[in-house]
Order: sequence, then C-alpha cells, then structure tokens
Amino acid sequence: MKSQAKPATNELPHRIEITLRDVNQLFNTMDASPFHEKDLDHDAEEFLESWVQEFPLDEPVVLVVHLEQSDGSAETQTLIEQAVHNYFAYRARMTQMEFRRMMAEGRQSLFIGLSFLAVCLTVSEALRNRGPESVFGIIREGLTIAGWVAMWHPMEIFLYEWLPVRRRGRVYEKMSRMKVGVD
Repeated sequence: MKSQAKPATNELPHRIEITLRDVNQLFNTMDASPFHEKDLDHDAEEFLESWVQEFPLDEPVVLVVHLEQSDGSAETQTLIEQAVHNYFAYRARMTQMEFRRMMAEGRQSLFIGLSFLAVCLTVSEALRNRGPESVFGIIREGLTIAGWVAMWHPMEIFLYEWLPVRRRGRVYEKMSRMKVGVD
C-alpha cells in the first residue's frame, strides 16, 4: 500500500490519496464480514485518521483510492465508499458510547469524592479542639489532604480526559461523511 496526502494550498477540500494493488488491501483480512461491513486494515485506518487529524475539523476532506487492479466499475466505487463510511460511523458511535461511560464514571466518582471529602472535613473539624495540637493537627491535615486527593479522579475526567475522546469522535464523524473517490 502506497499512500500520500496532498493538503490543498488554498483550495478545499483536502485530498488524501492511497494507492492499492487491489481493493482487498483496504480491509482487515481476518474479518469475514461482507465488504460494506468490514473492518478497515489497521494500517489504513491509522493512516487515514492521522491525516484527517492534520486538517481543521470544519474543512472537508476527500479520500481518493487509486487501484492498480480495478475493473473501474461504479460498484467498486460504491463498495469502498460504503465500507469507509460504515466503518467510521461505527467508530464514531463507539467513541460516543465511550464518552457517555466516561461522563457517568465522572459523575459517580464525583459523588464518591465529595462524600469522602465531606466526611474527612467533618472529622477534621471535630478534632479541632481535642488534645495536644501536634498529634491531632497532623491527623486533621492528613484528613484534609486525603479528602482533596479523593477529588483527583473526577476532576481529571471533567477537566482533561473528556476532550481527546470528544475530538476523536468528531474526527470519526467527519470521516464517516467524507467523499470517497476511486481511480
């Protein structure tokens, strides 16, 4: 499989070009599904995804597949276009499910973290006027730190982890609609 991407200078859409010996190189050989439901070859998928990520999400991309051994039929064009669209639509749905699971996990861990933080701060406050300051002061500080550490995971999800998943989903959605040409 030879491949190249030709970013347009000031023209849209951006073109991604792949040269294949035959259409079967595009698909995962271990997948027994019909072509329109087949998984793409891992290398082909990685190549396409990396190039689509190079371009702004709001700018269109066209995939041009050059086949060395092709009958040049409209059926081949339709087959490849449907396979690419179906595959990346499936990946977009899986990424959307991953995002929803991540947000549910974030809400659950936020509830757990806030509950633990409340208990830690309540116990810490209850220890304020008990016995020698040095021992209870250390315990109070430890409880406060432990309570805030429990908030680490939900904060990580809601501040950072969701963004790459959301972006990957948008890339897959774009790829599920990109024009595909066969040459």
